[in-house]
Amino acid sequence: MFEANVSLPRSAFSPRETARAGDVWRAFQDVAVWGSVASGWPPQRYRDEGVSFIVRAMIALHHRETIYGEPLVGRTWPSRFRRGMFFRRECRILGAAAEPVASATQDWVHVRADLSLARASEALVESFPPEDHESPIEMPEHEAIEGARAFRFELTCWHTWADPLGHVNHPAYVDWADEATSRAMVQHGMDPVGLRPIAESAHYATGVSPEERIAVSTRLIGRTADGAAVFDHRVSAAERSAARLVTVRALVGEEGPSALLELC
Repeated sequence: MFEANVSLPRSAFSPRETARAGDVWRAFQDVAVWGSVASGWPPQRYRDEGVSFIVRAMIALHHRETIYGEPLVGRTWPSRFRRGMFFRRECRILGAAAEPVASATQDWVHVRADLSLARASEALVESFPPEDHESPIEMPEHEAIEGARAFRFELTCWHTWADPLGHVNHPAYVDWADEATSRAMVQHGMDPVGLRPIAESAHYATGVSPEERIAVSTRLIGRTADGAAVFDHRVSAAERSAARLVTVRALVGEEGPSALLELC
């Protein structure tokens, strides 16, 4: 297990002075990269060998929100490595008293420079022996809601969003999902500043490149046992499916069913 202090940048915080979900995902990515560096695999080594890991799927839970300047600790460990290509990493963010702030399970795939699947070298596989510390994260169960209307949000990918692999980094999709939900809230007279993250899952199909036109179709699909709203987000680029996300959201200060359930 690798452990390090975590510091979220000022830009990660909303008008409520709490970290946005997408920026918590960026913190998870930092922790994962630091863990790789500690195992002898900094980003430059991957580039030198013409390989990389990309996120195929991820689940995250937010146990509570965090404020700017709060001391945090990140922990990460490899929990599975199958066929030299399919790699699972657990990531946790803890508060000063070691209480959970956010937890994630990341599923990565090992690829060549052209993003085609590739079996990892023996040296790489040996650097990440699986460890068993905690169970993988699961999404909250929910009761299905049928027939809700879809909200569509469109944007064009910026060149300045491109990551070292030349496409949009995976946490940006969470930003898009929350922006789509926020715009739907505004249409219903709600203040999106009150949006509170509870959980997310994402499954990625293809990358998104600069200047591509992106569409996010968002629909309410369920409610959890404690009344939070569950949203389905389909992300497409140039008419192809790029990703599917599910987000669980409520509003700050709510008790009982969320007002977000009205977005149907």
